[in-house]
Amino acid sequence: MKTDKIVQKLVDSYGNWVQEEKENCPGHTAVMSKELYPYDAVFSPIRVNRITLKNRVVMAPMGNLNMCEENGRPNDKMLQYFFARAKGGTGLLTTGLIPISHGIDNTVTEPGKLSFFPRIDRSRTVFSGWRDLAQGVHAYGSRIFIQLTPGLGRVGPPQCVINEMKLPCSASLNPNFYIPELPCLPLTDLALHKIIKNGGQAASDAKTAGLDGVYLHGHEGYLLDQLTNPAFNRRKAGRYAYWQNFGLDLVREIRKRVGDSYPIMYRIDLSLALNETYKERMETVRSLKKFTNGRTIYDTLRYMENLVKAGVDMFDVDLGCYDNWWLPHPPAGMPAGCFLDISRIAKKYFKTREVRSNAGLEVPIVAVGKLGYPDLAEKAIRDGMCDLVMLGRPLLADPDWCKKAYAGEVERIRPCIGCQEGCINEFVEGGHPQCAVNPRTGFEDVIPETLPRAEQKKKIAVVGAGPSGMQFALTASARGHQVTLIEREKELGGKVVPGSRPKIKFDFKNYLEYLIREVRLAEKKGSLTVSTGVEADTSWLKEQNFDAIVYNIGTTSVVPKIPGVDRAHWVQATDLLVDPGKLGEAKKTVVIGGGVVGCETAYWLKYEKGCDVTVVEMLPYIMSGACTANRYHLIHYMEKAGVRLLNCAKVTGFTGSGVQIEKNISKGVPDPHNTWQPQLPENIANPLAKKIGPETEARELAADLVVFAMGGRPDDSLYLEGLRMHAAKEMYNIGDSLSGGRVLEAARAAYRLGRDI
Repeated sequence: MKTDKIVQKLVDSYGNWVQEEKENCPGHTAVMSKELYPYDAVFSPIRVNRITLKNRVVMAPMGNLNMCEENGRPNDKMLQYFFARAKGGTGLLTTGLIPISHGIDNTVTEPGKLSFFPRIDRSRTVFSGWRDLAQGVHAYGSRIFIQLTPGLGRVGPPQCVINEMKLPCSASLNPNFYIPELPCLPLTDLALHKIIKNGGQAASDAKTAGLDGVYLHGHEGYLLDQLTNPAFNRRKAGRYAYWQNFGLDLVREIRKRVGDSYPIMYRIDLSLALNETYKERMETVRSLKKFTNGRTIYDTLRYMENLVKAGVDMFDVDLGCYDNWWLPHPPAGMPAGCFLDISRIAKKYFKTREVRSNAGLEVPIVAVGKLGYPDLAEKAIRDGMCDLVMLGRPLLADPDWCKKAYAGEVERIRPCIGCQEGCINEFVEGGHPQCAVNPRTGFEDVIPETLPRAEQKKKIAVVGAGPSGMQFALTASARGHQVTLIEREKELGGKVVPGSRPKIKFDFKNYLEYLIREVRLAEKKGSLTVSTGVEADTSWLKEQNFDAIVYNIGTTSVVPKIPGVDRAHWVQATDLLVDPGKLGEAKKTVVIGGGVVGCETAYWLKYEKGCDVTVVEMLPYIMSGACTANRYHLIHYMEKAGVRLLNCAKVTGFTGSGVQIEKNISKGVPDPHNTWQPQLPENIANPLAKKIGPETEARELAADLVVFAMGGRPDDSLYLEGLRMHAAKEMYNIGDSLSGGRVLEAARAAYRLGRDI
């Protein structure tokens, strides 16, 4: 199969894999099983240049934004974050991107020359943080590479225009990713030469600080990728008009400064996959038109061979860039092991060409892409599809992934749910890396690993067994409190139950099963009592003499007060997912509400149930506020399958056979299928955005079934009743019953309360 066809097959498969029944499809290896235990391939050592890694697990560069002092020195938050993963057994850690272009790329420096990126290029004031980081990681027998980036270029945040009246930069005159109307000016050869010199100095400083290697960020459409890909680099003159030269010069400079025995790793996309993703849109969308002539996979492989000759020792490989962001940031719906075909291509090419590093070794290929399932990781290495596996979010979800996998305790691994709300969306909106399912991630510096024993053991009732209820019950009972977990439904999980039903939500299902296993294990130990199918009555709660009651009731689904709703054949999305029988014979469905739940339900209705689906959303953006990669993925494949997305559309009434809407048709209405430009955070204004006008038209949508996915209202009624009746001395209300939110907020609040009560 030709490599361009492999790219097309991979890109196409992510919307259709839920229907495939191929026994060996990597997407079906999506459970935390341990059929291949012991994992002798994963936990075998491997040599990279002159160092030996104790196992084949590499922590991905997750971005350490806001994990530093304002001058760029790595702070204790960053150090403890990495120490936890080193202590957990990870063989090689890699930092998030560290710019070497401050003063050149205007998007990487804050006003006042402050930085939300850790820095190694400022002065000696930052060195101590790096030395402390290296020494702490080595204490656990792990290695750590620093990831250096020449900059962000066109994918950098455009606040520099508003704050300092400075334009972003790029390899050529390219549109800014966030605001395509903003031009990114081409850097001069002199500026690029300065970045190369900075890279050599940063690598030399890293070596002196005790870091084990450098790692170049050459993928995903960042500045190094922009300079080394003809899609972005359309320069007509100068040394860097040839797209390979900048990357090769950078590697040569680093190799000259650090010597032959210091490891250099390179992160690269074998293809941007833009043509395969957008096809004819590449010629019609203004912000994509210039990017049609990107590197082919064959071009990239030849470039990689030249990089090895220049001094690179190891690569990790994937597909995509910001403009199809779900590819390099695989969300929940993409299959496990989604890029193993890509790593296999690179490995086979190097083997066929007998490519060797300057140390005379085979060049290891690191596979990426949802490999947090031990059996899948083991099989990938055993079958020769890669030499190492890179885990990012799985190690945020559980820093002890390696320890547990090595010990065969696979069922105790806390799985990532693929939401990307804590690890990516959090720092996009101004925070630091966190994790929805691991409340300590990003807080290792302030939350000790060991739970404190309860000074006064309390009798605690937990009302509601959703993610917050189960997390609180597990935390409080582990401290020695006597906890009773009460759930009115017959099964545990709350809203996670319907959320885990679509096949693309297999990560969420794994998380639900993990929580239930942990709860049952705590129940066996005797400190936790579980009661399901029980309605918590306030009088009964008061009679039990609990010291504290923690309410986690969740939300009440919204039913709109719209004319004709009593005549419509309707169902709540969450009820439909729990009981698909409620679909009946319906084929034409209209989903009211284009948030995450509405779109996941629409995807499920189309791909798994074969329905004709229309999504109606009142706001300008579909899945407003969700992580960009998750939005992109669902929107792209809903459009591909023919799901109609109507934004800026208000439901005005229902008939016996349809839904009446008022649709805004002004030119300012955003394209609901736009997956090449992100929704900006609410606090960042786009002065160039088109204004939405008042023009509307009435439409009627035929519907056999109307599906409401309009969110829910916090249900605090039982909590308020408990307060009035003084049901216990201590009363708490957390999770969705306090404020409708995500697993991120629910788990974090429950864990902290469970530690402190």
